[in-house]
Amino acid sequence: MTPTYGYTSKKEPLIRRLRRIEGQIRGIEQMVRDDRYCIDILTQIAAAGTALESLAFQLLDDHVRHCVATALASGDSDDALNKTEELLAAVQRFARTR
Repeated sequence: MTPTYGYTSKKEPLIRRLRRIEGQIRGIEQMVRDDRYCIDILTQIAAAGTALESLAFQLLDDHVRHCVATALASGDSDDALNKTEELLAAVQRFARTR
């Protein structure tokens, strides 16, 4: 059986977003090749970072609403503890990168 995650029902839109972000990165690479102005490149890097961060928050939200909520509702205290610890570690990673 294939596992179902919080993002599973939104997989195709997520893939489209990732492809757009990938295109942004390729665009930045081209800007460097074309010797574009530094600030213009930095602006595009910031935009790509914001796009990735937005996607990450969506995945985090899906994780909480599906994976963590399912574990808590299951009555399996070990699974609930594991999912809670995963969530806290993910939030800590986000906090460190900001």
